[in-house]
Amino acid sequence: MNTKFKSILENITYTFTANIFTMLISVIMTLILPKFLGVTDYSYYQLYIFFISYVGFFHFGWIDGIYLKIGGMEYDDLNKNSYVSQFWILNIFEIIVAFVVSIFAVRFIKDVDKSFILVVTSICGVITILRTYLLFILQSTNRIKEYAKYTRMDRFIYFVLVILFLFLGFDNYKFILYIDIFSKLVALILCIGETKDIVFGKISIDKNIFLEIFDNISIGIKLMLANIASMLIIGVVRFGIQNNWDIETFGKVSLTLNISNLLMTFINAVAVIMFPLLRREEESNLPKIYTMLRNTLMLFLYMMLIFYYPMKLILSAWLPQYTDSLRYMALLFPICIYESKMSMLVNTYLKSFRKEKYMLIINAISLALSAVLTVVSVFMLNNLTLAILSIVFLLGFRCILGEIVLTKTMNILIYKDIILETALTLIFICSSWFINNIFCLAIYICFYLIYVFIKRKEIKETILIFRKFVRQ
Repeated sequence: MNTKFKSILENITYTFTANIFTMLISVIMTLILPKFLGVTDYSYYQLYIFFISYVGFFHFGWIDGIYLKIGGMEYDDLNKNSYVSQFWILNIFEIIVAFVVSIFAVRFIKDVDKSFILVVTSICGVITILRTYLLFILQSTNRIKEYAKYTRMDRFIYFVLVILFLFLGFDNYKFILYIDIFSKLVALILCIGETKDIVFGKISIDKNIFLEIFDNISIGIKLMLANIASMLIIGVVRFGIQNNWDIETFGKVSLTLNISNLLMTFINAVAVIMFPLLRREEESNLPKIYTMLRNTLMLFLYMMLIFYYPMKLILSAWLPQYTDSLRYMALLFPICIYESKMSMLVNTYLKSFRKEKYMLIINAISLALSAVLTVVSVFMLNNLTLAILSIVFLLGFRCILGEIVLTKTMNILIYKDIILETALTLIFICSSWFINNIFCLAIYICFYLIYVFIKRKEIKETILIFRKFVRQ
């Protein structure tokens, strides 16, 4: 086994172990919280999760710029004094933002629970952004072991305390939010202990440091806007659901989305290490690596759809109060395919080629389409099923558009694969939605085997390339 592959395998093992751990906690939380909190409290908790997913954008591309700029560099080669100064300036800036948001929430939002959630979100946002700053530096400089360690730390603390409080009878969603803030704060403190040389040191507040900050923002702003647009693709639909139906409906749909996204934990184990590795790779090798990764990933992802029906039966028995919403898994389960491919391959490669502008355009087009479909399905037709179906359509559209743009850059033809995969996705959705019994599983397995047979040549070639790479 060559040294390079051994290093990659070690990094994947670190992140995979961390993500498996995180996934197990996510699974347990997904199953336990709705069981003990009740539908209304769980729905407010989901609203908090919805809000907290957007706080990372309040650094306005600052951290993204650092991530893109130093991707592939060695940690020891960084100008530590610059990052010490930026850490503390970022800290002050985010506290000001959190204060403004909290004042707005208290004075202008009449719903007491929603106001409380927004205040807690703003506080948690400061902690989250500072930890992201440190974690992105670790990730982009290929310190994957430390990155993986401090990524899972807060989830472990969170899990233990939530179980303890639920056991003691604290079944109010507010206690869960307090625990989330506390666990993130402890994880931040521990992460600071690992990266003392970029937190504590000489602070320079001069023209040069502000020029550096503005340069990082100018580099990262397109990536940040692309990420905002990416999240809003689903966010606009969820916002429409939250406004047009009650909080319980929002919570039930959110639960189904969470279950459908659980597979992303596995994919993120590989996606985390991809960017620094690709930045160090010869550009001429990237198309071959892409083909190998794509063939492996799609084979795995479409195989995972087989577990939909057994999972639905188990969840319906465990959470009978959510049985009506779990039916929507038939529509939403394929989002793991498009989100995984987008995260691991399309976005990572576009960032490696420094094509953030294309990422922004692709996501902006998809966001505009999301707004149109939300208006039609939610506000004009008042159709929840159509609104949920639009989510998988939008993510599929964005992924296909992104891959077409990327593969043109690398001069790779993937149209046959896109047609095959779209057909397999439609077969899964139609059989699961209209048949909705064990026969839907048999139908999908038959078509999946046909897909494998059609792809047999590419699969063999991928295995040969992989073996050659390992032995080099």
